[in-house]
Amino acid sequence: MPENRSFSLLPLIAEEQIKNRIEILADQITSDLGFSDLVMIGLLNGSFIFLADTVRALHRRGMKIWVDFIRVESYGMGSESTGKVEMKYPLSLNIENRNVLLVDDILDTGHTLQFVTQYLQQKHPHVLKTCVLLDKPSRRKVSIQPDYVGFQVPDVFIVGYGLDYQYQFRELPGLFIVSFENPMSGRSS
Repeated sequence: MPENRSFSLLPLIAEEQIKNRIEILADQITSDLGFSDLVMIGLLNGSFIFLADTVRALHRRGMKIWVDFIRVESYGMGSESTGKVEMKYPLSLNIENRNVLLVDDILDTGHTLQFVTQYLQQKHPHVLKTCVLLDKPSRRKVSIQPDYVGFQVPDVFIVGYGLDYQYQFRELPGLFIVSFENPMSGRSS
């Protein structure tokens, strides 16, 4: 997306809805996995707030959590996935024979989640599950489905709650659609 376009932010999912959904996800994860210990791996940068809130929700349910991060890149400075995923910051923890939950902010084409799950499988975890805050199934280019989904969303550009537009808006407590102004008509697109 060009830097100099004007845009507005339209509310999509409120902070309270996100909090409630995380509690439901934590119940599902605890019920399904039943583990007393879990390695949670956040995909940077967008997952950091979702990961932190999910870690705390699972901790309240008695889980002992280890946290690590991976950073891959498939977007660069743009808003469209390039389809080419590069490892920028690899895993630090040894996850061999460990129970692992990979946490990402958004699943769209699936290239990133597929790349990272294949990378983690090579580390021989006991169990590997995936959890995404947002799922855009209409954008899927590869056959991959997350184990846990916060919200299914339409194919729109979203910011807030860790997701950014040109390094801005990660701090917003809710999720918002970025609506770009069409300079030819004065209408949003």
